[in-house]
Amino acid sequence: MTDHPPEHLVDLQPETREFLSGLSKDDISTLKTGLPLIRLIIGFGKVTKWLAITLLGLLAGVVLLGESVIKILAWFRAPPPH
Repeated sequence: MTDHPPEHLVDLQPETREFLSGLSKDDISTLKTGLPLIRLIIGFGKVTKWLAITLLGLLAGVVLLGESVIKILAWFRAPPPH
């Protein structure tokens, strides 16, 4: 590694510069191919989390609505008090 890194690498941490300078062309190609996949997996995880939360909320809402409807119907079916 040179004592003076290129201008666009000056802001990077020394460890990062050292890591990048040790990469081969095959390593760079692998990183370029793999990074979009990792981004997709992370994005899918976020979507899946909110989808699960939404489905659980809908399930709870349907259960609560069903219980309320059953209670209201029970009011109309109850015999009048004597």
